[in-house]
Amino acid sequence: MALLLLATGLPGLLFAPVFGLGSLVLPLVAVVLVCFAVAEVCARVSALRPWRPVLMLVLGLLALGELEFGPGLPDAAMLRGLLDGVTRSWQLTLQSTWPARAEAELFLFVPLAVLFAAVLGVELLRLPAVALLPGLAVAGLSQAYVALSGPVATAAGLAYVVVAGALLAVTRRRGSRLILVLPAVVLAVAVSAGITAVDQGSRPSLALEHETAPVPPLRVDNPLDEVADRLTRPAEPVFGYTGTAGADRWRIAVLTEFDGVSWRANGAYLRLGATLGTATQHARITVPDGSGPWLPSQPLLATVAGADPLVDPGTGALLLPGRRGPVEYELGWREPAVAPGDLLDAGIDASAVSGGVGQVPPGVSELARTATGGLRPSFRAALVLERYLAEHYRQATGPVLPTGSGWAQLNRFLFTARAGTSEQFATAYAALARLIGIPARVAVGFRAPPGGPGPVTVHNGDSFAWPEVAVAGVGWVPLDPTGGASHGAAAVAGALAQATDQARDDLPPPQRLRDPEVPPDEGVTTGSSGSDEAWIGPLLAWLGLGVVSVLVFAVVAIPCWRAVRTARRRRRTGSAAVVAAWLEARDVLRAHDVIVSRGATARELARRLPSTVDKSVAEGLEWLARQVDIALWSPGGADDRTAAQAWSAVRAIRKGLTVVSFRARIRAVFDLGSLRGPGIVAE
Repeated sequence: MALLLLATGLPGLLFAPVFGLGSLVLPLVAVVLVCFAVAEVCARVSALRPWRPVLMLVLGLLALGELEFGPGLPDAAMLRGLLDGVTRSWQLTLQSTWPARAEAELFLFVPLAVLFAAVLGVELLRLPAVALLPGLAVAGLSQAYVALSGPVATAAGLAYVVVAGALLAVTRRRGSRLILVLPAVVLAVAVSAGITAVDQGSRPSLALEHETAPVPPLRVDNPLDEVADRLTRPAEPVFGYTGTAGADRWRIAVLTEFDGVSWRANGAYLRLGATLGTATQHARITVPDGSGPWLPSQPLLATVAGADPLVDPGTGALLLPGRRGPVEYELGWREPAVAPGDLLDAGIDASAVSGGVGQVPPGVSELARTATGGLRPSFRAALVLERYLAEHYRQATGPVLPTGSGWAQLNRFLFTARAGTSEQFATAYAALARLIGIPARVAVGFRAPPGGPGPVTVHNGDSFAWPEVAVAGVGWVPLDPTGGASHGAAAVAGALAQATDQARDDLPPPQRLRDPEVPPDEGVTTGSSGSDEAWIGPLLAWLGLGVVSVLVFAVVAIPCWRAVRTARRRRRTGSAAVVAAWLEARDVLRAHDVIVSRGATARELARRLPSTVDKSVAEGLEWLARQVDIALWSPGGADDRTAAQAWSAVRAIRKGLTVVSFRARIRAVFDLGSLRGPGIVAE
């Protein structure tokens, strides 16, 4: 019983990559202990035995309720929470970033699944191999969320095999062979080693994705449309923060999709889990009432404490739908590692997806090539385009500011008015950059006002939109085509902003612009050592796969083929069934190194058996010989009763051969000679 419950509880721990090990251990231990206690009590009190599954289920649910929803009598909140654990928690987990928050409404489906599997397993314990199936189903569910691979998968597989093998060993029936557990262990080791050698940590395609249970569609206003309106009310406060350094701007949204008319966010918002990484910078932010669902954030977001927002992991944007009243939270993020002198000659990240450009008006593509001086796509070309817009266009001022970011408004900005807000600068830059092959997107937020680590208030006048370009080895780098890159940022600029300023200072004048040198392909080496060693890894992987294939064939193919052959023989009827039993007996004897001469009868074989063979084998052969005589010489032939007695003799022969040494039994299980055709026997 204890081994079965352990084999059922262990798969629940495989959800550790989703929730963390600490949040799972206590509820899983509680479930296993309750089930064990109920099973032991029912084993001693016969009157309770019919109620065992009900008692295990009810007391297990009660233990989880007390553990996760606080001590006390069951109430509506506890029942509702347990019901949500069955119906909604798995879905909420798929809607969250991983590792998810250690909250009952998210992870409760894991101990509940283990509880149901334990109840089924205990009731099926009379068939130990079948009793393991509910626990294996929990393991399969865990791998559908996050599949383990590499050494961790090997260790987990071996741990389960040890427990399951011990269960099968202690519950085997009298007279059954413990040797049958060995192929399962060898197969588990072979498969785990093969996954470790070939997979190397890649995530299988069958894993559940967050899209399986998406967050309901969000209906929020586009913050890009509010930039001009905010700038007409510059003194109105928006939010405040304290205790930070290294933030020159705060984002509230990132827009990637452009159809020629409007810009839209295409991020996949999820419920924010426990963490998105390690934070190196922190700030406490206070957002007053009435400022919408957007929360100020940073691109490489790591943690949020004090609020439970939705997050776009790719951009760091935060949303708090349905927010009522002010909110105060602590934000943690990290800065990208970048060397200031290396950014100017960096290439673009061609794999970055940045969206389309819609129907481009005439003359815009030519303007994009002119603005970049014909340079090929690179970060240097991105800086040249930024400088071109800053030098040839100006920021609009006055009580009425231009709005809109579709091609109609951008065409007027680029060729007629040549003045606009950061909305037109950022969207025009992103569209022109995409036309020359530079991945670009638009971020909307606020500039960081001058100030130190003390309290800082951000106003509507700091409203700002800016483009970002994808740089190889760095990520998305913010730019400022309005020409105000240093505005308010000198005291708080982080490492990336400082590296970008250094690249601007190092950018040559237009008449001296040249494409940066293409770095040599890191995959090509001039010496022979790299090419000599490159094939070693794949060769070892294929060799390992070959070894695993041989082991799998030896462990699975031979016994399975023999079982299929026996099953086909047993389906015969009448005299053919008796002959098939005689062929089966000869193959069993040959597998145990008993010489079967060509043309020998069952009686002759019984008399020639070695003295080391148990006498019950000879008795079985004698009985089989009588059935063969009936089948071959009786006028009426053999009937079903004669066939059943022939196969009963075969079972007696098998049982008599089980008393041989352990080594002989192993050799018999994997004997290749017994797979030859029935008409060919050893001399």
